[in-house]
Amino acid sequence: MSIKKIVTQALQDGYLTPAMEAEVGRICDAATELSIEEYMALDKLMGALLTSEVVAVPRKQFINVMEELVLTAAISRVAEIQVKSEHHLDVGDVAAYALNRLPPMYATTEEGARYQRQRAREELQELIAQQVEEAIARNLDRPDFFPERQAIGKSTGNEVFNQISTLLQASAPNFEQETAP
Repeated sequence: MSIKKIVTQALQDGYLTPAMEAEVGRICDAATELSIEEYMALDKLMGALLTSEVVAVPRKQFINVMEELVLTAAISRVAEIQVKSEHHLDVGDVAAYALNRLPPMYATTEEGARYQRQRAREELQELIAQQVEEAIARNLDRPDFFPERQAIGKSTGNEVFNQISTLLQASAPNFEQETAP
């Protein structure tokens, strides 16, 4: 999406979301020089933000307490296993697997977070431990198919293009597009 489209969307909605903000940042970081239209759009966005015509949505207005609890349990169990064996476990993989099988527990205030933590400890502690153990078992049992895989992070358009190109070359090495007679 272009800066101009993002600014138009923000002005229409009255909100600048974290995703929109990140995209504008990515475009600005990647560009060696912005066009006059892009500078004008950014100026318009800045003015709208200053006058509160557009409100920047904070990055995180809530937390998922389940993430904290699962991550704590996963780190603890992974550390125990790695001390006793040569297996290397990715805490992120273990936590993600378990979180996908547990209910989210969101809170918007510290009081709400304390309540959710207490509730989870009373009602879901066994289920959390069970899902973390299952995640570890799956992770230990999984063959190392893709040792070249990389964690999700910031990537430029060229990196994504190169990854897609490599994937297509590997998936269809003999494919050639036929030309019409």
